[in-house]
This record gives sequence, C-alpha cells and structure tokens, in this order.
Amino acid sequence: MIPFQYFLLQAIINKNLEEQAWAIFTHLFSDCPYHLGNLSQIADIIMGQSPRGESYNETKSGTIFFQGRADFGFRFPSPRLYTTEPKRMAQAGDVLLSVRAPVGDLNIALESCCIGRGIAAVRSTDGHPSFLFYCLLSQKDQLDVFNGEGTVFGSINSNALKSMEIHIPAKELLDRFEEVVAPMDAVIRATSIENLYLTSLRDALLPRLMSGKIDVSSIEL
Repeated sequence: MIPFQYFLLQAIINKNLEEQAWAIFTHLFSDCPYHLGNLSQIADIIMGQSPRGESYNETKSGTIFFQGRADFGFRFPSPRLYTTEPKRMAQAGDVLLSVRAPVGDLNIALESCCIGRGIAAVRSTDGHPSFLFYCLLSQKDQLDVFNGEGTVFGSINSNALKSMEIHIPAKELLDRFEEVVAPMDAVIRATSIENLYLTSLRDALLPRLMSGKIDVSSIEL
C-alpha cells in the first residue's frame, strides 16, 4: 500500500515550488516598469456552459466535466463527473477560474475537459502561461470584490473578466520569468499527475483487498 508519508512529501515539494515561484513573481514584477492593460490582452476567456443534468455520470462515459470548484485540488482538479453532451471546453494548460462563489479560486486543466457555468477557462495568448497563472493569483483582492456582490451569491461575468485591469511588464521580463518558472510548474504538474494516478490505484485496490478479492497471503515481506 502506498504510504501516506509519500503523498505528504509530494505535497510539501509542490507547495514549496509554488512558494518559490510566487517569490520570483513578486521580486521581478513588484517594482518593474509596466503598462496598465486588461486581462483580454494576454488571454482568451471561455465561460463555462453546463450540459443537461441527464448527461452526467461517474462511469467515465464521455468527457471529463467540472461544474465548479468542488473538485479543485492544490493545483489541478480531480476528475469525478463525466458528460456525454459536452458544451464549452477547456484545453490542457488552461487556468480554470471559479466564477461563482467563491469567485477567484484557481486550478489548471490537466487535459481537455468540459466546463460548467461555475468555471471560466483562461487561456494564455502571448506564450506566457506561467505568468498568467501567477498574475491571476495576484488579482485575488480584485476578484474577492465579486464575492460581496449579487443578491444570492457572488459571481463574475465575461465582460468583467475581460476588462479586469492587470499590470503587463515588458516582454523581456515575461520571457525571463517563464524561463525560470515554467520548469518548476512542470515538476508540480508531473508530481500531481503521479499522485492522482496513485490515488486512483489505491482507491480501486483497497476495497478489493479489504473484501479478500485479492489474495495477498502468499506474498513474502
């Protein structure tokens, strides 16, 4: 059985890498020259659209489906629901942004997936996907404002996202950041994929071990 300590170590490594990347982001961009722009200048925004509820399933039939941030993890979501009638799609590497309360939670798509109305996919258009992710992290205060608006719960629409003001540094600085941080993000991605696979394997094997369907009595330790 996969020891809990292994998952804990992987989580610590990933958290440490993200903290290092965040430190690099703040060091490079806190006092650098920039021009004030909008999110739509560096990214495409795809608002989610939910398929019919009858198309949802947990038997892996059709396309991975994320309705909202319920399946978000540390950096990547864990597949749980699928749909046979996908509508709006996110691509691998897109930032998944929660657009309904709580507005502003972030994950990244590991693979092509259908997104429901609780999520927007934010896709880098200038070749700096790592900068886009940390830039959105830096906009938490801006996004938090939308959690206090609305009569029932907070939300943010496409126009508000596209027009959200951001600081856009010179391309040379963006290239430097991407060169350093993209490999760190790649390590986080690789370890996260491994953890998702091992977790899935554990969850599949454990019930069979407990029920005796898998006989391990002959294994010598």
